[in-house]
Amino acid sequence: MQYNKSISNWLFFICFMLLCMIALGGYTRLTGSGLSIMDWRPVTGMLPPLSHAEWVRQFELYKTIPQYQILNNGFGLDGFKQIFWAEWSHRFLGRLIGFVVLLPLIYFVIKRAITRKLAIILFIIFILGGLQGGIGWFMVASGFRPNSTAVEPVKLVLHLSCAIALYIAILWTALSVRTPQPDVSLDKNKIKPIRTLLWIDVVLVCITIIAGGFTAGTHAGHSFNTFPLMNGHLIPTDYASLSPFLANFIDNVATIQFNHRLLATITAIMVLITLFLGLKTSATKSVKDSFMLMGWAVLIQYALGVTTLLLVVPVWAGTIHQAFAIILLTTLIIALHRSRIKNTISL
Repeated sequence: MQYNKSISNWLFFICFMLLCMIALGGYTRLTGSGLSIMDWRPVTGMLPPLSHAEWVRQFELYKTIPQYQILNNGFGLDGFKQIFWAEWSHRFLGRLIGFVVLLPLIYFVIKRAITRKLAIILFIIFILGGLQGGIGWFMVASGFRPNSTAVEPVKLVLHLSCAIALYIAILWTALSVRTPQPDVSLDKNKIKPIRTLLWIDVVLVCITIIAGGFTAGTHAGHSFNTFPLMNGHLIPTDYASLSPFLANFIDNVATIQFNHRLLATITAIMVLITLFLGLKTSATKSVKDSFMLMGWAVLIQYALGVTTLLLVVPVWAGTIHQAFAIILLTTLIIALHRSRIKNTISL
């Protein structure tokens, strides 16, 4: 297709913007900025306050919520502006992504540069992206409840999970547009077990990221700041202290952090096993290079996680750790795509 490279470059750029969006979302959470904007205006909200009176109005709205009264009571307009700009930037980038998806998509459709099937897929992705904005406001609004200083962890995880799903969908589509056909030189019998392991790795990484979302949402990373033991124990003594037992997975910081640690360790081991077995196959250099990338990525991400924990979650480390989780996921998706043994999607 004549426009394959242009279309795939456009989709890869959207993936990069989503990566920035996820990183910025982590930054707003770590800085407590997410509740600074009290209203949701999908269109007019693209403009920040343009007058002193509007800044004062926004600040007075913020003063009505528990986060200000409990955590930030007394800080002035300049302090409010700092957290406002972080949240406004996050929302602005989300709107900008919408334009970057829709306008080129309309252009490519008019030029008949994409198939009808691909156009439908991308329009669906655009609609889901819009819904993601609604989910974001649903999450933010949960932080306005009485005695609350942050959004509800479950809704935070829902917002993050939807962002990951959109990212995977766009990345896979971009890779499929760039390389429509699988590598016919791959030995199906030898590569199939590796692909099974890759699917397991992708699922494990996604679950670990979700567990990380609960860790972030409950501030569990600010406790048990030792590694590999937690207050001198491999398994924290209050791991299952809540009743019913399932409540521990969303409310018990000891359980939440231990689960994240355990999942991260299992994921790292599984990815390295996949790398070792994948390199032993007769796969092409391109496929083996993708295996090496995911191996390095998982080691870096694990080190970032331990560093973030030991430093008690500084903003810079927490933001990089969240962003690099998506980079690790990217390497796995690339490896999975390069090791295809049949054309599963025709775009």
